[in-house]
Amino acid sequence: MTTASLEVSGLAFAYPDGHQALFGVDFSLARGERVALLGPNGAGKTTLVLHLNGILTGGAGTVTVAGLPVGRRHMAEIRRRVGIVFQDPDDQLFMPTVREDVAFGPAAAGVKGAELEERVHRALARVGMEGFQDRPPHHLSFGQRRRVAVATVLAMEPEILVLDEPSSNLDPASRRELADILLSLDVTVLMVTHDLPYALQLCPRSLILSDGVIAADGPTAELLSDEALMRAHRLELPFGFDPRSVTTAT
Repeated sequence: MTTASLEVSGLAFAYPDGHQALFGVDFSLARGERVALLGPNGAGKTTLVLHLNGILTGGAGTVTVAGLPVGRRHMAEIRRRVGIVFQDPDDQLFMPTVREDVAFGPAAAGVKGAELEERVHRALARVGMEGFQDRPPHHLSFGQRRRVAVATVLAMEPEILVLDEPSSNLDPASRRELADILLSLDVTVLMVTHDLPYALQLCPRSLILSDGVIAADGPTAELLSDEALMRAHRLELPFGFDPRSVTTAT
């Protein structure tokens, strides 16, 4: 058997004020899987994501990335392997040019010279932003900035790409373009989203996180077609949308 990309076992976490956000989360992702993490606001999704590369630690249970336990000993390698793309691209883009933003992570990890330039070129090509390397990020459209934010993570050559609400604030064309990019990537994807049609389009499997536990884990189309399950966990499909009418990308 190949080692799973991600294994979460018994993960529980309480904040210093006593708020218990996770109560024992268990799931695993196989290499190359695309999985959506669904759930209402306050379910614990952000808390869970911040455990995946060690931004949050100190709770009970374990998180393992490609066989490496998330912890101080392996932190640099974990953060290389798990790339998080935040909801607002301006949280990730802070350098004068696109090239400098994309190069920042690999350069900080010691990549130099021709290899660094190749990393930047390859990452921008994968998101369709080659030719923009000398542009200031704040001169780009929102959709272009989101693609550059994805490139900053891809330049680190991660094993797992975690995306927080990737379709938010995108116009229909940008939404489609990002979907095409994500479908082309040979990485494990965990997509946190309230955009249930987008989850169905991109992710054959979904997890529903509710009240700090995994309430359901299964094929996305089946979960979204279960009206009682959806209602119980405050998940709403757009009016008139029938998940059984859509074919999920494989």
